[in-house]
Amino acid sequence: MAARESVVNRTGTIIESEIRDRLVGRGQALFDAPHGPVQFAKLDEADRLLNDLDRHPHAFVIACVMNRQIKAERAWLIPHAFAEKLGGFSMETLARLSRAEIRDFMAKPAPLHHFVEKMSGHFWSAVQRMATDYGGDASGIWAGRPASAAVVYRFLEFDGVGPKIASMAANILARDFKIPFADYYSIDISADVHVRRVFGRLGLCAPGATIEQLVYKARALHPAFPGIMDLPSWEIGRNWCKPRSPLCGECYMKDLCPAAKS
Repeated sequence: MAARESVVNRTGTIIESEIRDRLVGRGQALFDAPHGPVQFAKLDEADRLLNDLDRHPHAFVIACVMNRQIKAERAWLIPHAFAEKLGGFSMETLARLSRAEIRDFMAKPAPLHHFVEKMSGHFWSAVQRMATDYGGDASGIWAGRPASAAVVYRFLEFDGVGPKIASMAANILARDFKIPFADYYSIDISADVHVRRVFGRLGLCAPGATIEQLVYKARALHPAFPGIMDLPSWEIGRNWCKPRSPLCGECYMKDLCPAAKS
């Protein structure tokens, strides 16, 4: 019996390493791809603002802060919505706004977020932190080839930002904007519903695993850069590994996925 368990465990380890290698390989290909405009909100004007890290790095930071409990595309639109109302999105203009003015902009004519009161406060405090701690230039968060832990920590200092969003922001900066970091150890996966579903169906974690379990599983699988598996897992969940009627036949993990085989 012990010998049989050893064989089963060994086989499971081999399959897990193959799943990891395939996810990491896809993640590395995305990481190595040439820099190009990132499609955040899928609206040209909004995406141009978010991609302008030279003149408007604060737009990206504020959008990350807003990215809570609503669809990501809607959160990415918020800086653009403010820019249209204000006639621009300079830090000077934003820093002059009171908390009440930001709340009004967030609430009218249609709410920009489900939680106007809370998120308008986070918006205001984010502007104040960037003005005070970074001299109005949010690129100071990631300037100078910092350690990944430093970048994640700096995002965690913003009101309302937790580990998931902080890691997401650092990951986008490194992978999509090609911002150089000293290392990538502290960029974790951002375990949203797609990533959690994919990790569960691939057998990397139990289907009901906690976010912490997923994060530490990714760290165990690829300690040098756990978050490199984030976008590949998200892509699989968004494109093929649907909650119902998954398109297993179209997924490049189908030969390794226990759920696809069953």
